[in-house]
Amino acid sequence: MTKTSTCIYHFLVLSWYTFLNYYISQEGKDEVKPKIFANGARWKYMTLLNLLKSKTAGFGIYQPGSFRKLLQTIFYGVTCLDDVLKRIKGRKDIKFLTAFRDLLFTTLAFPVSTFVFLAFWILFLYNRDLIYPKVLDTVIPVWLNHAMHTLIFPITLAEVVLGPHSYPSKKTGLTLLTAASITYISRILWLYFETGTWVYPVFAKLSPVGLAAFFSLSHIFIASIYLLGEKLNHWKWGDMRQPQKKRK
Repeated sequence: MTKTSTCIYHFLVLSWYTFLNYYISQEGKDEVKPKIFANGARWKYMTLLNLLKSKTAGFGIYQPGSFRKLLQTIFYGVTCLDDVLKRIKGRKDIKFLTAFRDLLFTTLAFPVSTFVFLAFWILFLYNRDLIYPKVLDTVIPVWLNHAMHTLIFPITLAEVVLGPHSYPSKKTGLTLLTAASITYISRILWLYFETGTWVYPVFAKLSPVGLAAFFSLSHIFIASIYLLGEKLNHWKWGDMRQPQKKRK
């Protein structure tokens, strides 16, 4: 039975991400800010993949389709539903939902959130103009910046501590993560070819070979985070890998 305190925590986190989504959607209606963000650059940032319906302002299009109802909001929505149904029906009757929750967290929510936190602050501390130019401080509140780039990590890490998550085989997990990475990179390139503007300033400073190296190293980094998440889960909860189907 899921603890009441854990259920309340999941609901509060879902409410937090829902509020952020609403706040950002209202900010996107501001007619002054699009003049500051050429081609709606603010709405193309990867961190908004951790919210919901991240619009590319000025073009009226959305972030990559599979992330339209974005990562953290979906995950905590599914988690809250899982919490409620476990209390009503019991654990055995909702195995599919629990498995989907675990797959979502292990292969996407944890790796992406941790990657966003680490990559953003490493680049920010090295040279903020590469990732978050100072002009953004005039239009994005400090608390919102930390909501998108800082709080996502402790919230995600808390999820590791609060309950176990069954990991798929490494082949399945890394394949899904690779597919998500390719989808996002394809979206970045498509936006550049459509608008002539890179979603992050750092990309404009790289040659084609540099971009290929950057994307490759980023994928290696996020794959390493996936493996770290599996190790943390094993350390806290023991072996929680999903059982393999026996071949006939």
